[in-house]
Parts: sequence; C-alpha cells; structure tokens
Amino acid sequence: MTTMSAPSGASESRPGVWQSALSGGPDGAPLAWLETDLNADLCFAPGLLLVGAARLQAWTQAVDGTPKLAAEWPLDAGLALRQSDHAGVGQIELVHPQGRLAVWRYTLAQQMAATRLVNQFGLAQQALSEGRPPQLVMQATCPLCKAPLDPDQEDCPSCAQENTVPPSTWMLLRLWRFAKPYQGQLLAGFLLMLASTAATLVPPYLTMPLIDEVLIPYQNGQAVEMSLVVMYLSGLLGAALLAWGLGWAKTYILALVSERIGADLRTTTYEHLLKLSLEYFGGRRTGDLMARIGSETDRINVFLSLHLLDFATDVLMIGMTTVILFSINPWLALATLLPLPFIGWMIHVVRDKLRTGFEKIDRVWSEVTSVLADTIPGIRVVKAFAQENREAQRFRDANKHNLDVNDKLNRVWSLFAPTVSLLTEIGLLVVWGFGIWLVAHQSITVGVLTAFLAYIGRFYSRLDSMSRIVSVTQKAASGAKRIFDILDHVSSVPEPVNPVHLPRVEGRITIEGAGFRYGNRAVIRGLDLHIAPGEMVGLVGHSGSGKSTLVNLICRFYDISEGAIRIDGVDIRSLPVAQYRSHIGLVLQEPFLFFGTIADNIAYGKPDATREEIVAAARAAHAHEFILRLPQGYDSLVGERGQGLSGGERQRISIARALLINPRILILDEATSSVDTETEKEIQKALDNLVKGRTTIAIAHRLSTLRKADRLVVMDRGQKVEEGSHDELMAREGAYFRLYQAQARHADVLEEGGSGE
Repeated sequence: MTTMSAPSGASESRPGVWQSALSGGPDGAPLAWLETDLNADLCFAPGLLLVGAARLQAWTQAVDGTPKLAAEWPLDAGLALRQSDHAGVGQIELVHPQGRLAVWRYTLAQQMAATRLVNQFGLAQQALSEGRPPQLVMQATCPLCKAPLDPDQEDCPSCAQENTVPPSTWMLLRLWRFAKPYQGQLLAGFLLMLASTAATLVPPYLTMPLIDEVLIPYQNGQAVEMSLVVMYLSGLLGAALLAWGLGWAKTYILALVSERIGADLRTTTYEHLLKLSLEYFGGRRTGDLMARIGSETDRINVFLSLHLLDFATDVLMIGMTTVILFSINPWLALATLLPLPFIGWMIHVVRDKLRTGFEKIDRVWSEVTSVLADTIPGIRVVKAFAQENREAQRFRDANKHNLDVNDKLNRVWSLFAPTVSLLTEIGLLVVWGFGIWLVAHQSITVGVLTAFLAYIGRFYSRLDSMSRIVSVTQKAASGAKRIFDILDHVSSVPEPVNPVHLPRVEGRITIEGAGFRYGNRAVIRGLDLHIAPGEMVGLVGHSGSGKSTLVNLICRFYDISEGAIRIDGVDIRSLPVAQYRSHIGLVLQEPFLFFGTIADNIAYGKPDATREEIVAAARAAHAHEFILRLPQGYDSLVGERGQGLSGGERQRISIARALLINPRILILDEATSSVDTETEKEIQKALDNLVKGRTTIAIAHRLSTLRKADRLVVMDRGQKVEEGSHDELMAREGAYFRLYQAQARHADVLEEGGSGE
C-alpha cells in the first residue's frame, strides 16, 4: 500500500501521447504528473495534469490526438490541491480562498500518481516560498489517505480498518429515484390514506352526542329518541364501512407500488453489478453480494409496503387527533401531550444505538451467507478432504457471532418498547385524573371525557406504534446503505465519452508502454508488443510473470495504468466495452458452464443461434460425438458449473462456445493444462480449427503445445525479456531455453519415476 514520491519517469515510462507535454517547458522537466482518465460525466476522456517548478498545467487531447494546453496556474501560496476518492473514482480539486478553480477525476488505478502529484505540489510551493529550487523527495505515503508511513510499513493502519460509518435515515430518501415513476399511484394512495384516517376519527366524535343527548338523559328518566339513536348508529356504521373501503384501496395500491419499487431496485442493482469491473468482484464475497441484492432489497420492500404505510398513517392519525383534542378542550389536550418529550428523547437515544447495531448485523449476516456461498459450490472439495465437520464448525461460529450481535441489540430494544408503553399508560392515568376533576367542576360533560379518552387511546396506540417503527426504519436505512454502496461504485473500466465504432475488426493488436499495478505492486511494466492480424503469439514465462494479467488487460477486464493498447490503431478505451469484447473469444483453463442444456451453453455468446450453427460449432470443437452419447443429446441438462461432464468435455464445449461467435481475436489461457494427454490431443484438434484466420494469444505452461505459434513472447516480472520463434529462442540459450530445459528435465524425471514403479 506504500507509495513513493519519485522522480518523473524513474519508475514509470512516460506516456507516448503526452511526450511533447512532458518533454519540458519554461520550467524544465515536470516534477510529477497525473493522467486523468475521466471527465465530469465519469466517462473515459484522456487528460494530463502536471506540476512544474513554478506552475501547475492541465492538458487535454485535441481532435487529432495531439496534446493541447488547456490552462495553467502559478504556484502561489494561495492555491491548494485537495485529493479525495469515493466509490472507485478519485478527484483532485484546485482551490483558492475565493473558491474552487478546477476539478479533475480519475480511476483509482491512477491513485498513486495522484498522491505523488499532490505531495509534490505542496513541496514545490514550500520551496518557492523559501526562495529555493524545488526538489523531488522520496516519501512513503498511503495512496488513499496520504498519511505518512514508515519505510517498512506496507499497510496504512487507518485505511486497513473496515469502514463502519453508520447509515443515516436520510439514506431512505434516495429511494425516491425508484419511486418517481409511480408518483401518480403514490399520490392516489396518499389521498386515500388521508381520507381513510379521517374516516376512522369520526366514531369517537359521534360518541359525544350519543352519550350526552341519549344515554345521560335516559339515565335521568327521559324517553329515548329513536331517531337520534338511528342517526348516530348509522353514522358510526357508515364511518366504519367507509374507513374499511378506503383502507383496502390505499393498502392495495401502495402494496403494488412498493413491490414494483423493490423489483426495480433489485434489477437496477444487479444490472449495475454486471457492469462493474473484475477489480470490484475481486474484493467482495459472493455471499455478501447475494445478501445485498436478496435480503436487503426484501427488507426495503417490506418497509415500503408495510411499515412506511403504517408510519404515514400514524403521523396523520396523531396530527389529526391532536387538532381534534385541542378543539374539544385545550387543557385536557396539553395533559395528553405530557409523555411526548420523554418518548422523543428515548427515540433519539435508541435510534443511534439501533442504526449502528443493524449495520453490524448486516455485516455479520453476510458472513453466514458467505460460508454457504463458499461451501455449497465447493462441496466436492469439502467431501474429498473430509472437511464436513470443519465447515459445519465455520457455520456454527458465524451463526453464533450473528446471534451474539442480535442479542446485544435486543437488550436495548427490549427495554425501549416496554418503557414507551409505560409512559403512555402514565399519560392515560393523568388524563383520567384531570378529566374527572374537570367533570366534577362541570367544566366538561361525561360525553366529552368519553370521546376524549377514545381519541387518547388511538393517539397513544399510534404513538407507541410510531416509536416501534424506529427499529424497522433503521433496518431499512442499513439495507439501503448497502445497496447504494453498490450503485455508487463506478466501474474502473468506464465507457468512453465519445465512442469509436469499428466497422470491421482486422485483429491487429498494438501494445505501447503498457503498465499495470495491483495496488502498489507493479505487475506489467513498460511492455511493448505488436501482433499482426491472423498471427498466433504464445506467452510463456514463470507463474506470476504477468501473462494472465496481460490477457486481462487486452480483454479490458482491467484498464492499464499507463501506456496504451490499440486494436487496428484505435485505443481500446475509446471503444464501447461490450462491442469490443464481442470480437474476442476466450477459452479459459477452468471452463465455466451454466446450469442449462448443452445447446444453451454453446449458444451463450449468441443466444439467437440456430441448431445448425450450434451443431457446426460443436463439430468443429470435436464435441459432437460425445454430446450425441448423452441421454438427450444437445438438450441434456448440465449441472451447476458443468457437473456431470469431464474436464475435457467441458473444455470442448467452451471451445464450441468461442467458435460460435466467430471472434477476430482469440485468447487461450492454459486451455489444455488440466487434462490428460489423450484429451489434450482432442482439444488440440479443436483448437487448430479455432485459431484458423484469427489473431490468437495463447498462454501455456507446456511449451510443447506452442510449437505452432508464429512467435513466442517470454515474460518475466511483468516485462518482455525475449521474443522470437521456438528455434530462434532455443538458439539464443536465454530465458526461453532455460524454461524449456527445465520442463524437459521435469518430464524425464516423471517418465523415469513412472517406468520404475
């Protein structure tokens, strides 16, 4: 995690496109520079920010691709650079006491260069203020928070800690973007709720004349007027029926809307997740992502369909009841409101504890689901190594942790709810006592007190209900935070702002000065490689030499940190991601098959393929024969991850899948390393059909499988160390020669060991 402020060009090759900008100006060679790769809309747009001895310069790219100076600022004492990052996007602001002057954005692949630029900017300012020339200083810093680190310190203690910022209830307001399409239905539901709440407040009001004009006069010996009884009872029945009808309508409408909001939330989150780069998935557990899209969206959906409706009804009921109570008797109404300050204070105290508690519960629950997500797909390995008890213990530990966290939160909640009920009961007793005193002094009638008590019962019950909703509100806020953590994350492989569309792909690949880092570790450094259309190039080297990383960069699973990769002369970052990848066929060492039929898996890259096209691809991949031997042929179901098929059969289906899309560029990543010799021969025949006429990049540990390659590229520690044909490299007796000899000796040892048994 440590970064070093180093001289420009000391550890990184200068980007070719910015060569003229970096070659030196009035201030000489720049002290530090940063390639900004995002614009204000977070789309790919190349730019350059550099610090010289006396000024800060911002460069853009002209239409013809040449650097163009956009703006520059002298390094006076009033300027400052502020660096921040959020959800995969870094930002540098140039600020002045009068306000912000400019802002630049970049993907976090440029984070270390950005940190170096900010540090060098401050050092240059300090040097100018002291009247001395600025100097480059070697300083270890954290790329995220810029805190100084010891030379032997690899991780920043503050950044290594998990972000446990509690969710805010205001997070729920962000759900409006999903509710906005249904604002008409929501308005109708709100009006129905308003009318329904008003209808439920009618019966207590009618009890006042029923008691004062019918029951009390009858108790005093007067005759009962049946017309009044019928009128008041009819009013009570009508109000009840009206409240029922309106309540049914508003519940139904709002339930439909909440279900659709929940469905849109799940769909949007999943679609956004699919657009994120592999870098995002590398740091997340499958179980955690499944829990977010599944249980968190369900929790939000329940909140919207049930609890939010109850909360709104409670607020309306309390508001309307308060108005009615004050209209009946202000002094008695004030007595009713006595418990409110205490309940409000308790809600404030408990809410803070609940929101941190529910956030922790969500994280702990993801540990439980992650154990399941790890164990179930890997059940064969679990059983093969007889680790059932170990995995069961892992689940028990995670489950116990979840139980402990819930118990701690329940201790707080179990005290809060009864206390609120106690306060409302005390408030009711106060009203009873004060009301009896008012009746005794003939300030109010018995009917008024009865109606008042009926309203108070509803008032306090709604108050109690509203206080309990604090729990579900904080749960929903916690779930919303975890969902928006995904939605806020910006892919480190952004779409271009002005996409270039290639009418036809020839397959010429040009890699110029490519560099890539995993965190602070440089994996690819200053790599130059040119591959002609239709040429087959083999990548060889020790494990960890950068072969698979280079393939990932060509596929644009990650974006390079420096340099450029071009297809037919066009930077791949200028091409629409999906359109570009549609020209690439990928055959991996461990082929992944989806649950479904053989035909569905072959046609995965071309869902509208005809059965004839599927069969033709299977024949070319030497898979047709074994497919016909299956019970239902091409309609035979494949188990999850290809269960039920051998490794060679899965590999040939993946080759057929690549053949069907007819790619111009083919990537073979250890396609035959995990199968036996006989199966390898079958796969090699299929690969011979696959590579014809296509630009092919093949990775193989078995160097013998690359004999047919037009050229071999030997990599070591992220750099190209040798290049040429098999015979040329053997004649040089360099790195390739040593690799080949080592494999030959290993094969001889295995053969001798096998013959001696």
